[in-house]
Amino acid sequence: MSVACTIETKLAALKPSHLAVENESHKHSVPENSETHFRVEIVSEAFTGIRAVQRHQKIYQLLQDELAGPVHALAIHAYTPDEWQGQAPASPDCRGGSRIG
Repeated sequence: MSVACTIETKLAALKPSHLAVENESHKHSVPENSETHFRVEIVSEAFTGIRAVQRHQKIYQLLQDELAGPVHALAIHAYTPDEWQGQAPASPDCRGGSRIG
């Protein structure tokens, strides 16, 4: 199973009304076909009444194995249904070193 699929499966525990997991590794200085940099958009009632830091902590807890292993970077955009505007901000371009081919 790909890392993206594993992330989606684990985040399903939050019963999201919207979930998008994007592998953004190709935008970074990593070997081709890497699964190291991800962007998550998630909308869930589970985030109601808690601040952004606590939302991220919930996600980190669910993805602790991936964050300890293959995932180097995780951009999280976590919203309640009332906050969700149908789109999260785009990830910035990589400012790292040269691309690895």
